[in-house]
Amino acid sequence: MEKKLYYDDIALVPAYSRAPSRSILNTSTIIGDKMIKLPVIPANMKCVIDESIAHFLSENDYFYIMHRFDIDIINFIKRANDENWKLISISIGVKEADIELINKINELQLRVDFITIDIAHGHSELMKTMINKIKYTLTSTYIIAGNVCTVAGYDDLASWGVDIVKVGVGPGAACTTKLKTGFTYPMFSCILEISKFRDENNLYTPIIADGGITHNGDIAKALVAGAEYIMCGKLFSECTDSPAPYINGQKLYYGSASQHNKHHNSNIEGKLLELNHNGMTYHEKLLEITQDLQSSISYSGFFSVKDLWKTDWVQI
Repeated sequence: MEKKLYYDDIALVPAYSRAPSRSILNTSTIIGDKMIKLPVIPANMKCVIDESIAHFLSENDYFYIMHRFDIDIINFIKRANDENWKLISISIGVKEADIELINKINELQLRVDFITIDIAHGHSELMKTMINKIKYTLTSTYIIAGNVCTVAGYDDLASWGVDIVKVGVGPGAACTTKLKTGFTYPMFSCILEISKFRDENNLYTPIIADGGITHNGDIAKALVAGAEYIMCGKLFSECTDSPAPYINGQKLYYGSASQHNKHHNSNIEGKLLELNHNGMTYHEKLLEITQDLQSSISYSGFFSVKDLWKTDWVQI
């Protein structure tokens, strides 16, 4: 049986560079109809993003997905509409309350640019039903959906009409799915296999690689594997101004399926971690990631983040 690979199992191979300076190398990309500075998205988790950070990211041309936990989503959307944010991007689930939310957005004629259908097992009938609901109710809204970790899951979500597929089951630092259920898939191989299938079948639905990023260099590895965008939780939760609470000088980082987030003990697939803060604000962390990604592009021999997928890699 072929070995499946995590980010730590591979190394990227340097190539000849003609760039006069790393600072000119291009980390920007397009998502939907929006140009963004980085292909990096803070995880839509309560301990990673809040309304003030979402506003900062929107107005500074970074992408965000607002989380869906313990907040009034309609009021969030109304404020973003009233203030004419550059980007309005939310998360929903697949329950009856989420269907009612879609109807309410339509009834109030609120602008929502992106909706992420965010559930643990995205390859499901419930997901298909919600995709259809959004497609035929909010026709101008881009749909992101996940999570899946197989070619079949990606293929179905793409055929059901989503604009972007979120990939990754079980790799997150605060996720216990792989321990409690036995189900997961090593992220480098997961992305590699789905992107290969996509290319071979002339499909164009982009991938968000979600989970397993422990270092900035893993972002480049995910892009080399074939992802267009990378979702990071822990890297941003460690920031001094993240919404993760401070306890005894440490940041509390917890999974969306943890008891700490769900406030009950049913179907728990996440845990609580105490993290040392990284000494950087969100803005400083984004600048660090930008510079490190420019260095990655330099080592690859290319000039743009969009060409990183051509980079050679080796199994360690």
